Amino acid sequence: MVPIVVRADGGRPLYRQLYDALRAAILDGRLARGHRLPSTRHLAVQLGVSRNTVLGAFDQLLAEGYLEGRVGSGTRVALALPDEAKHAAASGPTAAALAARSGRRGPSRRGLLLAATPVSVARRLPDRPFRAGVPDLAAFPFDVWSRLWARRWRRPPHALLDYADPAGYLPLREAIAGYLAHARAVRCEPQQVLIVSGSQQALDVAARVLLDPSDQVWVEDPGYGGARGAFIAAGAQVVPVPVTSAGLDVEAGRALAPAARLAYVTPSHQFPLGVAMPLGRRLALLEWARGADAWIVEDDYDSEYRYANRPLAALQGLDDDGRVVYVGSFSKVLFPGLRLGYLVVPKDLVAACAAARALVDRHPPTLDQVVLADFIAEHHFERHLHRMRALYAERQAALVAAAQQHLAGLLEVPPADTGMHLVGWLPGGVPGDGSDRRAAECAWAAGVEVQPLAAYTWGTPVRPGLVLGYAAVGPDDIRQGVHHLAQALGSRPMPRRRRGAC
Repeated sequence: MVPIVVRADGGRPLYRQLYDALRAAILDGRLARGHRLPSTRHLAVQLGVSRNTVLGAFDQLLAEGYLEGRVGSGTRVALALPDEAKHAAASGPTAAALAARSGRRGPSRRGLLLAATPVSVARRLPDRPFRAGVPDLAAFPFDVWSRLWARRWRRPPHALLDYADPAGYLPLREAIAGYLAHARAVRCEPQQVLIVSGSQQALDVAARVLLDPSDQVWVEDPGYGGARGAFIAAGAQVVPVPVTSAGLDVEAGRALAPAARLAYVTPSHQFPLGVAMPLGRRLALLEWARGADAWIVEDDYDSEYRYANRPLAALQGLDDDGRVVYVGSFSKVLFPGLRLGYLVVPKDLVAACAAARALVDRHPPTLDQVVLADFIAEHHFERHLHRMRALYAERQAALVAAAQQHLAGLLEVPPADTGMHLVGWLPGGVPGDGSDRRAAECAWAAGVEVQPLAAYTWGTPVRPGLVLGYAAVGPDDIRQGVHHLAQALGSRPMPRRRRGAC
């Protein structure tokens, strides 16, 4: 038998502690299939508990299919584990189990924590409506991009094939600085722009430069899991701060961690709730940062797509104290496979961020940067954004109309001024009841991919809802997807019924 400890002061019934320990040992392979367990009497004496405690744990494991046999006449680990255990075992032993078998020390505590922290909600294949965060790749001007690429690749100067500046291709940095000045009211010089491999690397670089181990960091709750992962990787202590209808609650952050070192926000289009932070709260956030001698990381991931008036001005443009680090990406406005984004940092951070960028992967691909610089300089970028705003506005309207027609009473899907996704609210749900997770599973079974708001929450549960991306879905597929979603939600189980039954 594997070592098992049950404690009277463990906070849970003894039989439940024994059940959890045995089930975990079966799932990670420490108790092999077919292994015979000690008798209930012998195990009770060994653990110092009553025989009824052991019988209760064995009965539960027998009922669920983890054990086989009859209590009193020999009990073994089941040869064929139930579906849930089979899926867990398919991924192999845990890192700790592998390390124990090999005699090597396993990952650090931070490594184990990182392994359990999703960067983003995992994509499931094949593509289905309504996957969030993906642009319409079919609408990208490939002919223009191919022509620019061929022109540069035909006779590239040797300088473009050699090692390059870790901060990025200067003409691209100049083009981005010019674009941000007139489109987002960002105040910066080209030297403050650093090219990175997408917004995730931007967050990683910012965390490496700005944080020491154990520093506290405010993160939006619900919010982007990739930001949380970047801060955990830096050894920081993540503090979930609630999001209200006006974005991150600054006063709640002050109460939870007044001396935090950094705050991560998506003020122009909060992810995933979609709210915008008004001027008063932006100024309050800047005031807190000034008083706490803290940094603010502003992630402006998709605010180019604003359908009412011009895009909101960036928080960075209000910063007179050099405390805001601005993060942008081309994944949502061009295509994710390009893997190019940017950081805009205060002048006194440029050298440190460039060095951290160089240590990660030396520098971003030069030719991709050159082509993108040409794409922006020759005004193809602005024309593409204009087309996509019109296209996505039509698709959002189609989704809202279809939802009003087919999802009434099942899912409330209000329109939004910005972005590439909407949040649908489940009626009658109680925060933390798991109804949005069950609804998402039923939707997947019906051919639709949505994500529960619970997947983006790690502090206080929020009202159950579903995230529906519409940017990559054509009008016909939107209507068909809503029809399938209505069928799924109409047949989903009530909260007290077995999870997974649709």
